Amino acid sequence: MKSKNMRKRVFVTAGIILGVLVLAFGGLFVKQAVLDSIINDDISAVYSNAKYQSPVSVDGIQVIKQQVTCGYASIEMVSSWAGTPVTEQELERRYGDKIPTATEEGFCREINRCIPAYTTTRHVNLTNSKLIDMVYNSLAAGKPVPFQFAALYREGDTAVWTLHYAVITGLDIPNDKVTVCNPYGYVETYTVKDFLKATRYESYENMEFYFKLAFASGYFNKNTIYIMQ
Repeated sequence: MKSKNMRKRVFVTAGIILGVLVLAFGGLFVKQAVLDSIINDDISAVYSNAKYQSPVSVDGIQVIKQQVTCGYASIEMVSSWAGTPVTEQELERRYGDKIPTATEEGFCREINRCIPAYTTTRHVNLTNSKLIDMVYNSLAAGKPVPFQFAALYREGDTAVWTLHYAVITGLDIPNDKVTVCNPYGYVETYTVKDFLKATRYESYENMEFYFKLAFASGYFNKNTIYIMQ
């Protein structure tokens, strides 16, 4: 009898714990859905806004192909542009297996350490229109914009979606073009719509559950850029 009661208590306790976890995860995903609806605001007015009618760009960014990580490679591109070059290999020697740029906060700290002439701030969960405005202002002031987005990595016949760092160097609203130096080793252009789908990670097909949970819990964020001042 005692054994049956014990098993019953175990099952009840396990059920309660499972229920709490389901509610907790459900709450996180509901919160993320609400946030997604807020950041994905309408940008139709951007195309007719007089402010954005002149294309803006930054020269002097040399695209490189990452050898270690996209975070390190993006820092190498921006630090070289700033006149204080720090290579991927230097960062790898400094940190070894520890990769500080694996987190948004770590990436921002490392940019500030490597480029002391500028103060870089992280901006997360921006609305589409706010992101465009901040990118435009930075490029107009002559500063590139590191950012995070969903990128497709191709090698041979293999194509894998990744969470990726890169650097925005141009924005041309009248011609619907965003220019990005991608540390996969090339310069690419996006339409504004496709660019924002990537920064919101909507273009990431069949995203793994653990990544979805990381976004829902705030470990990763959408529409995230790094502004240098």
